[in-house]
Amino acid sequence: MKKWLIVLAGIMMSFTLAACGSKTVATTNGGKITESAYYSSLKSTSSGKQVLQQMILNKVLDKQYGKDVKDSQVNSEFNKYKKQYGSSFNSVLQQNGMTASQLKDSIRSNLLLKQAVKDNINISDAQLQTQFKSYQPKVTVNEILVSKKATANKVISELKKGKSFSSLAKKYSTDTATKNKGGRISPFDNTNTSLDSNFKKAAFKLKNGEYTKTPVKTQYGYQVIQMVNHPSKGTWKQHESELKDQIVTAKMSDSNTLHSVVSKVLKKGKVTIQDKDLQNVLSDYLSTSSSSKK
Repeated sequence: MKKWLIVLAGIMMSFTLAACGSKTVATTNGGKITESAYYSSLKSTSSGKQVLQQMILNKVLDKQYGKDVKDSQVNSEFNKYKKQYGSSFNSVLQQNGMTASQLKDSIRSNLLLKQAVKDNINISDAQLQTQFKSYQPKVTVNEILVSKKATANKVISELKKGKSFSSLAKKYSTDTATKNKGGRISPFDNTNTSLDSNFKKAAFKLKNGEYTKTPVKTQYGYQVIQMVNHPSKGTWKQHESELKDQIVTAKMSDSNTLHSVVSKVLKKGKVTIQDKDLQNVLSDYLSTSSSSKK
């Protein structure tokens, strides 16, 4: 599987090739470097070819699925990253050589690819029912994080005596992002990847109003969890749309699915390579047939 697709399926760095021409890119006391010279040099490298592949894919994806990806979706995903990294967001962008605008472009590309995957795979009732076995609707919980098990046990002891979870969170929790909010964290379901697996497992077992009677060991320390809202799971038919989205999201990490989908998208895009030196840049995708839907 080509690296560019793996990157695009996550968050890729936006990159734009300059138009071929005589405009000077740089000057030195030994001479100047023109756009055409830069282009000729870059197109012979694997990274240059990957950039062209990305640009072509972005064009055809936008033509075929642009109407299905709204700015509000892009902004929603962007804000999730901002919230996740908090005050470190700008430094994380800098470390990855990206600007906020480039991140939004990457998010949009990812959403376009996801729409293409959704449009080009078949999802059976059997797959939906299998997915439903691990499905959990979004739950809302409060949590108290401490570094020592003894402290967590002390918190649980005070809860048993009738102390409020909110007051104990403010007193004991080391999670500065939640302690002053009674330990409240954003709602999450079974697809959440930012929370510790032990934390999720313990939380999903709780009913409304219940809290963990023993400390939950996670990668961050020891946590005490209180369930605020645990919706009924219901039937798989009631959550068909969410289940389909979860399956599509999982397929975004499957190289065979991505190869098949991208092949179909590129063929439908009627791509023509004008530069004879780059005639085979898409050969891995345009010379094979796929077994996906449509």
